[in-house]
Amino acid sequence: MDPAGDSSAVRLSHLLGLAGLPELDSGLEARFQAYLELLMRWNARVNLTAIRDQEGILSRHFVESIACARVLPEGIGTLLDLGSGAGFPGIPIGLCRPEILVTLAESQAKKAAFLREVLRTVGLRATVHAQRAETLPSVFDCVVMRAVDNMEGAVKEGSRLVRGGGWLGLMTTRGELPGLQRAAGADFEWTRVVGLPMSEDRLIAVGKRSE
Repeated sequence: MDPAGDSSAVRLSHLLGLAGLPELDSGLEARFQAYLELLMRWNARVNLTAIRDQEGILSRHFVESIACARVLPEGIGTLLDLGSGAGFPGIPIGLCRPEILVTLAESQAKKAAFLREVLRTVGLRATVHAQRAETLPSVFDCVVMRAVDNMEGAVKEGSRLVRGGGWLGLMTTRGELPGLQRAAGADFEWTRVVGLPMSEDRLIAVGKRSE
């Protein structure tokens, strides 16, 4: 690993420590490092994320997505990251929770191509669904969303893809959460609302769908 890679791996470990999250083992750390390097290269020519500096990507994308992986309940077998974009939070969830089979739904062709390249590079067993979410053939144990265009509309769509007794995870802000909970509908009981690291406003809310 090059010196820049070493420094970013150390920085990610430091940020996880500040967030009160367990450090990554060396194998997992290397896979996140490969993901970061690929994201930085692709983001120079494809608009994958509005946050373009390494520090911002580590703190906002990596740490928050790892926090999401730790918040989600045990017993999840299948998970859909709806509007995955550059792979957050779905790829970190798949890396941190290898028992979960992740599907990354991303209809933009260039972003879907990036996601496939990440999966190949980091050796993650996951699926890229490069079409609209409404074309998905099945429901999931858990659906997660973060920074999706027309978030309320996406929540309405995503909530229908959660199986009975399954989970909906929303990474959002305190101000936006009530509207998103209404969009999900009365079938969901919101069992956990956890603040995301290093933010007074951002959070993850987890709702369980009635059986």
